[in-house]
Amino acid sequence: MKFMGSRKEGKDFKNIQMNESLDSLPEILLNPELNKNIAILKSAYKDCSDVVFREFCIGNSVDAVLLYIDGLSDTGEIDQHVLMPLIKMKSDDCRSIFEKTKNEISVSDLKEIYSITDVFKQISMGNPIILIEKQTKGISIGLPKWEKRSIMEPDAESVVRGPREGFIETLRVNTSFLRRKIRHPLLKMKQMNIGRYTETQVIVAYIEGVADSTLVQEVTDRLSRIKIDGILESGYIEEMIIDYPYSPFAQVLTTERPDVAAASLLEGRVVILIDGTPITLIAPCTFATLLQAPEDYYNQFYISTFIRWLRYVFFFIALLAPSAYVAILTFHQEMLPTALLLTIADSRENIPFPALVEAFFMEITFEALREAGVRLPKQVGAAVSIVGALVIGQAATAAGLVSSPMVMVVAITGVASFLMPRYATGISIRILRFPIMILSGMLGLLGVMIGITSIVAHLCTLKSFGVPYFNSAAPLKIHNLKDVLFRAPWWAMDTRPDFFSQDSSYLRRESSNQKPDPKKGGDGS
Repeated sequence: MKFMGSRKEGKDFKNIQMNESLDSLPEILLNPELNKNIAILKSAYKDCSDVVFREFCIGNSVDAVLLYIDGLSDTGEIDQHVLMPLIKMKSDDCRSIFEKTKNEISVSDLKEIYSITDVFKQISMGNPIILIEKQTKGISIGLPKWEKRSIMEPDAESVVRGPREGFIETLRVNTSFLRRKIRHPLLKMKQMNIGRYTETQVIVAYIEGVADSTLVQEVTDRLSRIKIDGILESGYIEEMIIDYPYSPFAQVLTTERPDVAAASLLEGRVVILIDGTPITLIAPCTFATLLQAPEDYYNQFYISTFIRWLRYVFFFIALLAPSAYVAILTFHQEMLPTALLLTIADSRENIPFPALVEAFFMEITFEALREAGVRLPKQVGAAVSIVGALVIGQAATAAGLVSSPMVMVVAITGVASFLMPRYATGISIRILRFPIMILSGMLGLLGVMIGITSIVAHLCTLKSFGVPYFNSAAPLKIHNLKDVLFRAPWWAMDTRPDFFSQDSSYLRRESSNQKPDPKKGGDGS
């Protein structure tokens, strides 16, 4: 309920239950009596030791109060550019005291506010507030300042070739990264606040005319429908906006790299930046993008194509290697060469467990060691995971719990999973590996095929913000395959993906399909 046009006293404000977001609170307009405004604000910020009320006189004649949160505002700038000039200001000017106060403050970002709710919003963002006697509006001063992490290379996305900078927890620093890379005014950034208590700032970034307007509207609508007490990390938002929350596959991309986010914007995707986290969300997501790495576009196209095919092969190895081993060893021994079969049989002579139990034991142990390496401090995490795997594998083999071929299969599977460029892709493989192993232990290769068919059928039904997961391959369009099965050279990738971009114009130049001339160098121009 809004109280538009009416003034509510402090006693009414005390009765308000502040269990909704600031936007849904009754609008209590600022009172011309300064003491009543101060009483309302002190009542709201009772037991808040970090909220500072600095009462002073403007030009030794007009009472005023400066309100800010210690630790969020730049106190040095406040003293120099706000308090000092206002206290020394002369009052022999015919202009109104409000306008003269604004002119005396030597800060570029000044806003007028009209309600108590505006005060709450502004000081929570680090902007000090000045309220003046006999004035029904206040002044918000753009002087936020808080500690922030230095810019460094993302740990979760190692860089071989490319920019070595990553997003940080400060939203405006992250938006500046995108502005530095895409300098066109058509790069739009819509802001909204999500969370009843945290009022977390969220930015929806897109390039107008490149991103489909329907996609932008859908992303904005889903974000606006989120009702939650607080947003502390991008995972909160990701779980609430995806189409199929029970699917193990990622339906939005996550990245800490500004170059990845900028490239996605140029393709026509929408980027969601969240204050307080370096993890940025990118929508929509297709299956092909999960197997693409940023370095694919920085190396020569034939090198990137080879590595991409290697990644595809090891994707299936990571998903199916233990299951295929269990199925062949349990039901289809005739598929193995005799010499290899005898070697495996000799190594399993004293193993008391069937191949399925053996595979489960090793896979669960390997996953536990991997998680232990992640949770431990960096100095010892890698050593514990690697040494632990070697020691446990050797000890289990010597104790007769597992066979040597099984240790080798699990090791190859683990190495294959490390080739996945996206962490979410590796998680999906690790989850799906176990049900496929159960099917292979029960039905052999038939169970493996049932598992593969079920996964493919599930992927064909998935959509990310209305875009089918396999849209890059079906319906089949040759120009959409230039960046799927292989990475075409830059002079050949002259159109954007048309399944989530309303502008499929050329990426590099407007009217040239000319291939580069090796003799001239460059792009042939």
